[in-house]
Amino acid sequence: MVREIWKRGFTARRLTYWTPALALSVAAVALAPYAAEAVRARHRAATPPVRHLPYPQLDWPLEISNSQYLPMGWNDVPGWNDDDQLAAYRTFRASCKPIAAKTDAAPDAKVDGKALGDSLRDPCRDARATDLADNAAARAFFERHFEPLRISKLGDADGFVTGYYEPVIEGSRTQNEVYNVPVYRRPSNLFVRGFKQDATSLPNKGPVYRKIGRRKLVPYYDRAEIEDGAIEGRGLEIAWLRNQTDLLFAQIQGSARISLDDGSTIRINYDAYNGLPYTPVGRILIERGIIPREQMSMQRIRDWMEQNPEGANELRRMNRSYIFFREVQLSEKDEAVGAQGIPLTPGRSIAVDKSLHVYGTPFFITGELPIESEKSKTAFHRLMIAQDTGSAIVGPARADLYFGAGQDAGKVSGRLKHSIQFVMLVPKSLDPVARGRKMPLPDARPSEKIAKLFPQVLPKEAAKDQVKDQGQANQANKAAASPVNDAKASAPAASASPATTVAQNVVAPQPVPLPEARPRIESDRNIRRLRYGRRHRNRR
Repeated sequence: MVREIWKRGFTARRLTYWTPALALSVAAVALAPYAAEAVRARHRAATPPVRHLPYPQLDWPLEISNSQYLPMGWNDVPGWNDDDQLAAYRTFRASCKPIAAKTDAAPDAKVDGKALGDSLRDPCRDARATDLADNAAARAFFERHFEPLRISKLGDADGFVTGYYEPVIEGSRTQNEVYNVPVYRRPSNLFVRGFKQDATSLPNKGPVYRKIGRRKLVPYYDRAEIEDGAIEGRGLEIAWLRNQTDLLFAQIQGSARISLDDGSTIRINYDAYNGLPYTPVGRILIERGIIPREQMSMQRIRDWMEQNPEGANELRRMNRSYIFFREVQLSEKDEAVGAQGIPLTPGRSIAVDKSLHVYGTPFFITGELPIESEKSKTAFHRLMIAQDTGSAIVGPARADLYFGAGQDAGKVSGRLKHSIQFVMLVPKSLDPVARGRKMPLPDARPSEKIAKLFPQVLPKEAAKDQVKDQGQANQANKAAASPVNDAKASAPAASASPATTVAQNVVAPQPVPLPEARPRIESDRNIRRLRYGRRHRNRR
């Protein structure tokens, strides 16, 4: 009886003890979501907002691949006030005609991958509506619509210019004993990916193929193969010249006037190339010590080739690039037609890299060039318009200056290989300074304290080397501990010490120290409960 009463009393005391605990547990479970939300709200208040990628779409400033550029003021452009901008204005107006034709046909079209895009259409609209006749007005026009931007290749202080002209060559419509070197038009089996075979304009860079059958593509013939007759007998001959040197110079210049033996003249222009890189023959002559660099010119190359026919044949074939022409209907008074499709202006038209620049872009070229003679330093401050291109014209500040047709133009252009300053005129709608202010700033760098808590880890290569060295060390230790007594087994053990030394010298990144575990502290209530349970067990 006493034992039963004691059990009931004990049960009552246990219920009295556990009832508040159960109530607190139920309340904690019920309030847990609210507590978690309070913690999250406190965390959101303390954490800065996250910048989600990608960043918002904004207008970016001018971007030209592999170049460096600096905005300038007109007063800072050397020689700007000394030039005849009216002549440049007339050349610019000529470029505006094809620009306007493109924008009228597709007003929303963009020039993909080029810095200026279609921004020239606004200056062109004003130029076509106004026929200026005063130099000061022409200068004011360019200052009103453009901003000067000094530009050069990344790492170079200046740009680089050469000259070109339209040679006058003797030839014939028919092959004979005197004229037996063919001038070829573009072959029908020449193929460029992304272009139709009969496209009017093909790129002047990148691979070019010839089709074999319906699907197979192989690189097109090089100069040596074409000169040896790879495409002869297909009716591709436009005319016939005296020698391969005349043809080479016509290909270097990209156009020519052929004075036929019947007294007439035909005009040929660049149409396509065989996809192989251009190798300057003058550079080879300089590297071989045949012609000094300071004496190099087109005339010196021609003279050497005429005096060394066998050497000329070998030298010419080192330039594997080959140019194909098309016949153009121009009178003797008309200038050569550039890649933009309009006649060039001597002294005002330039050839540029068309993968970077838009035809019609004005460039102010300023410095000193040997115009009057080979050793002279003539001041050259001239605004010129991009209207042509060439396979050897590559880079943001690289240009070929057009000097016209004939022997005198050939002498001037043949001695130009000089560094000079380029100032690109950028339409004000693309002002890089104003648009650069809209660029989103990068995220803030982590603080020095955070950087110390999370040090950089070893690069992947160093980590691989560390693992490799550690593996060699382990193998060496195993070999040293092996009870093998013969000489072959002792050799690896002897060579293990260097590997072990290397492994010991590798400094492994120190891991970030983790906080120590919080010590478990029992409450007074739990201690009393445990002690009571032990006493109760002892009584039983």
